[in-house]
Amino acid sequence: MIGCPVNIKKFLIVLVIVGIVVLVVVGALLMGLYITQAHTEALLHMTIDELDGEESQLKFSMDKEEVATYYVDDGIHNPATIIYDFAKLLIGYKPEHQEACYLTRMDKENIQGLDTLLKEFQAKLSVMHLMPKEKEKAQEEFFTSQVDRSGLGTTINILCKHIPIFYT
Repeated sequence: MIGCPVNIKKFLIVLVIVGIVVLVVVGALLMGLYITQAHTEALLHMTIDELDGEESQLKFSMDKEEVATYYVDDGIHNPATIIYDFAKLLIGYKPEHQEACYLTRMDKENIQGLDTLLKEFQAKLSVMHLMPKEKEKAQEEFFTSQVDRSGLGTTINILCKHIPIFYT
């Protein structure tokens, strides 16, 4: 009977050990991802108490609403939050120190960049500030109309929960 050389035996033993270690590490990583996903889903499906004591379900679904949210601060104007709602083709703008939100339609073929949007919104708002002191009346006349919230996505509704929303 011919035996295997010692070098090949050592190489095969090291190869088997490395293979087992790789399998254990990959298995641990996959199990960690599964546990993290289950924990995240549990956190996002939490219940909250409403003001009148009833329970309501707060759900967050990544696959139903396609949004991107940005906080922008150019150092000159007030900081603001910009939301791209790709499902509804809307862009929301909420200046930090103002009591109104502003919406514009998104061009599906040519989505506006953050810089362009920021300049457009700030230009429109600076024109509004030059108007008479009757701000509410000026807003209603300057911006086309107040928005019906039922057609908006969850993210924009949460951002602008207690303030008026206007189309620009």
